[in-house]
Amino acid sequence: MNLITWNVQWCRGVDGRVDPARIVAEAKALADFDVLCVQEIADNFPDPRLAGSDGEDQFARLAALLPGFTAVAGVAVDHPGSGDRRRHFGNMILSRLPVRQVYRHLLPSPVDPGLNGMPRIAVEAVVATPAGDMRVITTHLEYYSGSQRAAQVEALRAIYAEGHGHARAGAMVDTSGGPFHTHLRPAATIVTGDFNLEPDDPLHARMLTAFADGTPPLVDAWEAAHPGVPHPGTFKLYEKDFAGQPALSCDFIFVSKDLSPRIGGVRVDRATQAADHQPVILTLD
Repeated sequence: MNLITWNVQWCRGVDGRVDPARIVAEAKALADFDVLCVQEIADNFPDPRLAGSDGEDQFARLAALLPGFTAVAGVAVDHPGSGDRRRHFGNMILSRLPVRQVYRHLLPSPVDPGLNGMPRIAVEAVVATPAGDMRVITTHLEYYSGSQRAAQVEALRAIYAEGHGHARAGAMVDTSGGPFHTHLRPAATIVTGDFNLEPDDPLHARMLTAFADGTPPLVDAWEAAHPGVPHPGTFKLYEKDFAGQPALSCDFIFVSKDLSPRIGGVRVDRATQAADHQPVILTLD
């Protein structure tokens, strides 16, 4: 199984061109992916609201560019637009594997006076892999507010632990096919995205902290695959705010402990300039 996570900056490249087709083409060149997790997907935010955009519905375009994939949209920002068409911004999972249940978790944003920000979401798809069902969760945490980012890390941990609790103790109750039909949660979990924090941030360590209820801790997939090797930069490689700005490492893949032995490889593509972040590719054996 191959998974790619990528903050695509509303499909805007370092050259300033917005092109969803280029994102898909670059992702296909990187790996024969089964699951593509993308952050910063926009709909109806034309320039100057989002530079270079003509207001295209990127959720729809990405879905159309990947026929045979199930497209799962996670809209965090939902604003009034022109006429009846609203403005949307968020994350997306596109899966070639069958998708079972989908969950959309709005993340907390406790007030932090005077700081900019926007609503954040974690979108979850339970996908059917040859090795069994697996939860895939992708998110994009707050950039400006440290307190909001900390609250969102705690929420992600709770989301993971809640699902694992269902995996441990859940049982089929309803098989009617109606809204109450039981969809069991698997233990195997991948949490991906742009966390807007770096590996030495205490919040990164918090993501890996053990749980009091016995839920197995999450594992940083890069660290499991490359022990002792620093995370490569995934942001500000090419699109810099000032000369000499160092690259940042803020895009991660965390996996449940049971998946750690199956990690066949984790790599960061440092060549593409189709967005301001670099994609991270995970292979599970």
